[in-house]
Amino acid sequence: MKRIPKPVFFIVAVLILLFACSAFIGVRYYEGDVQKTAVKGISDIRWGIDIRGGVEATFKPDTMKSEDGSESDDAEEVGDITDEQLDSAKSIIETRMVSQGITDYELYSDNNSKRIIVRFPWKENDEDFDPVKAVDELAATAHLSFRNPDGEEVMNGSAVKSASARVSTESGKNEYMVLLELNEEGKQLFADITEKYLKQAISIYMDETLLSAPTVQAHITDGSAQITGNFTAEEAQKLANQINGGALPFTLKVASYSGISPTLGQNSLTAMGYAAIIAFIIIALFMIIRYRVPGFIAVIALVGQMALSVVAITRYFGVFNSFTMTLPGIAGLILSVGMGVDANIITAERIKEEFRSGKSLASAIDKGTKNSLSAIIDGNMTVVIVSIILLLVFGPSNILSIIFGQSTTGTIYAFGYTLLMGTISNFIMGVWLSRVMLKSVINIKCLQKKWLFGGVEK
Repeated sequence: MKRIPKPVFFIVAVLILLFACSAFIGVRYYEGDVQKTAVKGISDIRWGIDIRGGVEATFKPDTMKSEDGSESDDAEEVGDITDEQLDSAKSIIETRMVSQGITDYELYSDNNSKRIIVRFPWKENDEDFDPVKAVDELAATAHLSFRNPDGEEVMNGSAVKSASARVSTESGKNEYMVLLELNEEGKQLFADITEKYLKQAISIYMDETLLSAPTVQAHITDGSAQITGNFTAEEAQKLANQINGGALPFTLKVASYSGISPTLGQNSLTAMGYAAIIAFIIIALFMIIRYRVPGFIAVIALVGQMALSVVAITRYFGVFNSFTMTLPGIAGLILSVGMGVDANIITAERIKEEFRSGKSLASAIDKGTKNSLSAIIDGNMTVVIVSIILLLVFGPSNILSIIFGQSTTGTIYAFGYTLLMGTISNFIMGVWLSRVMLKSVINIKCLQKKWLFGGVEK
């Protein structure tokens, strides 16, 4: 067995505990009287609609003025808005949701009444959340911009006539693309841009969200361009809608909004937190009493695993938006923690088996950790595959939303995300670092006793 110096155990253990404290509590500082968040903690998690509640808002295309100067809302006027334009407006809201890390939302359009309905959770750690401001931000006119390699805007959405998804079969297989049409104003401007930045990337932004960064392949003078890439049909249509959204001939206005009560109140969430702490203490005592030193190390690794999972949810550093945490997301987290405990139990039991076969302390730990690895990887990899499938199939704006509904899509996505992050955390903490600590601690002389590792002293 490769020797790992005994100080490594203490270094790794201390780093894990310090990391866990920062992940659970967060790090904040003051600039004058203003509190700033450097590292996000559990209190900064953005809870889903089912836990904290949220906002429901209805948007409609801004009405035109009638002959007497008043606003009109009649069917004839609204009928000028096409279904494609309404989908593009919906895409603006969706892009803004995803860019803020909001995955627990419901978003759908009613083509008959020309309305867009959205439900989204309250902002994290904000007692003075202003729903009116939040709704207005979603409805704000989108700014579509085309930027050069230096990030400077060279053209905006006013130059775009339309964008549409297309499919080409010239190569013998379906290749999806987006056909971009410029108006008369944008035709000459686009010709100058494609000449100046030939073989360079021109990035397309919605507000400050990057939509695509195609490379200019030719000098285009006719005002018609193709955006190609490894698009699926859905991805091509989504990009076309997003581009059209930045060039819409109308703006959105808020028709109505209201608050949504949570299905799980704040008191229930607090009770769940206490239950989690009690459950962890019971698990820690069981692991230490039954497996002794390997159990103690497993508890440290489990703390690290939970901290790493929390980091994936809070997005840790203050500049990033938190992932939206829902009840199914909590279920995924609990399941991944159970898998972490299971991984350490498998390792500890394999070590005990090696002791029973007559191995020495170092040899039993070496063989036990190696023999348990394949079983742990097999079990965790199947979960990783399932989690990735859930993320891909039930992600935001997925086609299966048509079958299962937007709410179901968001909740299953949250479950897949936390389950995947928890499983990855288990590999890092419960499989890799726990083994590092285990192989380091056997070099501490006072701990070089078989019974401390689950064996029996002769």
